Amino acid sequence: MPQSAGIISGIQRMVLYETRARYFLVGTNQAQTKHRVLKIDRTEPKDLVIIDDKHVYSQQEVRELLGRLDLGNRTKIGQKGSSGLSRAVSAFGIVGFVRFLEGYYIVLITKRRKMADIGGHSIYKIEDTSMIYIPNDSVRVTHPDEARYVRIFQNVDLSSNFYFSYSYDLSHSLQYNLTLLQRPYELWSSPETSAEEEVQTQSKQDSFDIFEDEGLPTQVVYGIQNEPYYKYVWNGKLLERVKDIVHHDWLMYIIHGFCGQSKLLIYGRPVHITLIARRSSKFAGTRFLKRGANCEGDVANEVETEQIVHDASVMSFTAGSYSSYVQVRGSVPLYWSQDISTMMPKPPIRLDQADPYAHVAGLHFDQMLQRFGSPIIILNLVKKREKRKHEKILSEELYPAVTNLNQFLPPENSIDYIAWDMARYTKSKLCNVLDRLSMIAENVVKRTGFFINRSDFYCHTIRPDDRWGDVGGHITASGRVQTGVLRTNCVDCLDRTNTAQFMVGKCALAYQLYALGMIDKPKLQFDTDCVRLFEELYEDHGDTLSLQYGGSQLVHRVKTYRKIAPWTQHSKDIMQTLSRYYSNAFSDADRQDAINLFLQVYQPSESKPHLWELPTDFYLHQRNTMALLQDRRSYTLWWSDGILSYLPVAYDEVPCEETMKKVKVKRVNRFDESIDIYTEFFKPYEITSFDDTFCIAMTNSAREFMPKTVGVDPSPFTVRKPEETGKSVLANKSSKEETLLQRKTAASAPPPPSEEAISSTSEDDSEEDRDDDGSVSQRSTPIKLLTESGESNRTGEEIHQQQLVKEPYGLNLAEFPSEDDLLTYERFAHLGESQHRVERTECINLANIICLEPVSCFPDDSIYAVSLPQVDRDSRDEFESHVLTGQGQVRVLCRDDMLMYREYVKNRYM
Repeated sequence: MPQSAGIISGIQRMVLYETRARYFLVGTNQAQTKHRVLKIDRTEPKDLVIIDDKHVYSQQEVRELLGRLDLGNRTKIGQKGSSGLSRAVSAFGIVGFVRFLEGYYIVLITKRRKMADIGGHSIYKIEDTSMIYIPNDSVRVTHPDEARYVRIFQNVDLSSNFYFSYSYDLSHSLQYNLTLLQRPYELWSSPETSAEEEVQTQSKQDSFDIFEDEGLPTQVVYGIQNEPYYKYVWNGKLLERVKDIVHHDWLMYIIHGFCGQSKLLIYGRPVHITLIARRSSKFAGTRFLKRGANCEGDVANEVETEQIVHDASVMSFTAGSYSSYVQVRGSVPLYWSQDISTMMPKPPIRLDQADPYAHVAGLHFDQMLQRFGSPIIILNLVKKREKRKHEKILSEELYPAVTNLNQFLPPENSIDYIAWDMARYTKSKLCNVLDRLSMIAENVVKRTGFFINRSDFYCHTIRPDDRWGDVGGHITASGRVQTGVLRTNCVDCLDRTNTAQFMVGKCALAYQLYALGMIDKPKLQFDTDCVRLFEELYEDHGDTLSLQYGGSQLVHRVKTYRKIAPWTQHSKDIMQTLSRYYSNAFSDADRQDAINLFLQVYQPSESKPHLWELPTDFYLHQRNTMALLQDRRSYTLWWSDGILSYLPVAYDEVPCEETMKKVKVKRVNRFDESIDIYTEFFKPYEITSFDDTFCIAMTNSAREFMPKTVGVDPSPFTVRKPEETGKSVLANKSSKEETLLQRKTAASAPPPPSEEAISSTSEDDSEEDRDDDGSVSQRSTPIKLLTESGESNRTGEEIHQQQLVKEPYGLNLAEFPSEDDLLTYERFAHLGESQHRVERTECINLANIICLEPVSCFPDDSIYAVSLPQVDRDSRDEFESHVLTGQGQVRVLCRDDMLMYREYVKNRYM
């Protein structure tokens, strides 16, 4: 069966050229070998007229085209001063097209920064954008409120946590993207349309097939182009106007949330841990203004968090080892809200509508069953006991709703409900919150399982772990698939939810590393380099999501619930609480208007009241309040058609007729650049520097967390004391030795984002550091070493260097060396001088310096004439087998191999 591969976007850089009548957007691939042109008319004052040139231009052809456009648009023939075609801006992608009360604007990405790398697919963060008005000034019809709408639209900071990729679908999980490549596409591959035939013919001419001249069949690969999951796409409405007009390469979908990646070094073996959070664009908004759910089952503050672990020593999706685990947070799926007009820190919770048949909850869980499968596990962290009923109102409504929905589901696919008052446990001195959470996490991960694209190791069979046998999920021929998902909520889905998600993620990470063969038991301890790195990722993730929804960073962190937070943390918590209160009271309304306008929930029109004149946005998000429902969903059969028949596997991941409509398949040559991820990642056509690569600047467990002292186990799974970690050593500047250590390790630390290169010199040393260094050398005791004249001529600088050598090597050079050692060193130095002397005027008797004895087993003891050792055939076969294994081509194990492996395990572990 032919392999499958995702299509890489053919437009990754673009330049906008301007004339009086048109904009010309010239897009090119990364190698700048193929170009496309988009023509945007500027003479229409309120309409968007776009012409997509179907022709694929070469570099020479596009230069000639721009030259002709420049010549044809000059005011006078032969004029050189004012060009007819001017370059407006360079960009990396189109966010979309938007119109308020005048003409259309185009929003372009002008700066980007690489944030993560998954299997050679780069993920970028938007750093800056440009918003350009399309119609010419001569046809512009001005409106007095246009500028205000532009300001509101630009209140959505696109440089803050918006991400995109040219070759990886960020709106879907890794499990979906990889299972998509394993579907039997020969059953669904359709002939190409006539519009694409010309482009495909052109690409076949440019590609090169090494088997074509040999008479062998061409190696065919199915190129896959999938429709994004629009719930997590934030510019879907902005591209809706041009989606059916332009080529797919012009469309680039962005997500909002968080993306972070760190490198875990296990004795030098790199394992990348990636955290991706996708914020829903449905019912999106700020804390007190968006609560509960809307009439379509979309909830507020809904975020899908995915942790991806992969062995970075092998890059490709086909040969590499990849694992992922997904969990979800979201507001309680009921009709509820809080009145912020009272200016109270905790406004009272009120239920807006009665929903006795759990209609809105049914719509929400129907979406989850379709995307994740079963079981759906709800972890409800709201309070149970309160003096004045506040959070308890939500639990009293949610539990009956889940019970009502479960009575119609088959028992094996029912929704699990776990209610746990986390705040009450935190206040208790007898209870450990994280121990209880780890028990819940263990139970959840065993129920849902996790995704991995490789089958179990043989060592898991002959040396099984008790926990491993109980792991759920769906086992396939190529690995495991996660079925079901954990849905965590408190009232805000911020502080308590993030800590609970971290504990579940930590438990899942242990199983993922065990499945990848990195650890011998699926369990991770706190205070290890691995968990510290993972905790830092989750805290950045929690802070980012909290800022987006609540207006401040996290108030309660993992350290708060571990009760090891420093006393200064309390003052920071108070400041974050005040910041959150200020944001909710004064700036949330403006941010909500900006989100409504950006997502096109509200579209300005002269016949409608303005956005700032609306008393509430309730009717914008609740569509059924504006019209009568044509068809009402059944209260008993509340799920969509076809979902139950495939459970526990998610309906979206099943290759059925309905899901295959969202996938476009085309047959391409194996060497076609539209699927060549190797060229996309390594860029062999460019001169690149190893120091500038993304993996060098990435957060590194060995560099950031491992202790810098000698004699410490370098394993990232070793429990360390708080004062032993690399970060705490660098943070404590009270002692002089640690100051010197910080200066020594400065070269290995990652550069700040603004720097382009890593400096190898110690230019960042301050004058205070130099004074301190001098004082250290002056206070140290002088060390006397014998020289040829028998005098002591050691300087303070040499003594200072000896002090520095003590830290990394563990040798105390201040001790007086023995005479035998000095004599041996002196002879060694004389031998080195004689070896490197070019012209020798006198005959040197080596026996007077040192007695040389041949120690080599080679016939000729010279670096220029060494006879190579003979290697037998068995050793060569063993080495070739090792190389093939590294390339993912594992040979079949014979009976002798199995016996040998059993004997090794028996002798080693039993």
